[in-house]
Amino acid sequence: MDTRITLIGKAGCHLCDAARETVSRVAAELGVGWVEYDINEHPELKEDYWDLIPVTLVDGRRHDFWKVDETRLRTALGG
Repeated sequence: MDTRITLIGKAGCHLCDAARETVSRVAAELGVGWVEYDINEHPELKEDYWDLIPVTLVDGRRHDFWKVDETRLRTALGG
């Protein structure tokens, strides 16, 4: 399974928790892989995305920030 979705967030972030649930559900339904990075453990991500988390990337390109729109995510993944 190819990793197509990247979620960038942090612990204790309620928006990140909601994004994680959406990403996990959509990825499972569409059979695509996803990975999550904690912004506090990656200085380069913190510099680029601190004020936007949660951030989702699809195929390495920024897709959404602050919130994951499920319909938009499905469309981007071809589902």
